Amino acid sequence: MFNVSVHHPKAPIIKEMIWSPPLHLWVKCNIDGASNGNPGNSACGRIFRDHEANFLNCFAESLGHSTSYIAEISGAIRAIEIAYQKGWRNLWLETDSSLVVLAFQKDGNVAWFLRNRWKNMKVKLRQMSCVVTHVYREGNEVADALANHGLSLQSLTVWEDVPDFIRYFYVKNKKGLLQLERKFKARK
Repeated sequence: MFNVSVHHPKAPIIKEMIWSPPLHLWVKCNIDGASNGNPGNSACGRIFRDHEANFLNCFAESLGHSTSYIAEISGAIRAIEIAYQKGWRNLWLETDSSLVVLAFQKDGNVAWFLRNRWKNMKVKLRQMSCVVTHVYREGNEVADALANHGLSLQSLTVWEDVPDFIRYFYVKNKKGLLQLERKFKARK
């Protein structure tokens, strides 16, 4: 009567966000950056895990005053430098920053003060198999906790065992994989 049409809302798309392991003989590194303000006090964090989600090691690093993008890209550069140093030549780098993924895809311009490290890192990458992908924040909780912890540090800190402040997220990732594995085996 009033000539009003009904516009039904679109159904939301629900995506399950879960950390997924790399292929056999690959190492996966989740990275994240944090900044109190943009620019502000910043840090980056990264965790290395194998194909069974086993902890290899993790790092957090204070970067001083910079932007969140600089923190993210610095984390990526440092992760590749460390993987190269450790002899991990098959590396899956995962970040929640689409700008970092784009920088690797397009060989993007980085800040002038990072250019030398960026170029040196690219030389190392030629001797490695490396994939850089995006993950939603929910799949990057461990790296996020490391980056936020890095805001309180003075320099690069390395852990060879899972530190307590990330244990919950680390175990959550690992349990999520075990639950998926059980579901998959139950279907067979």
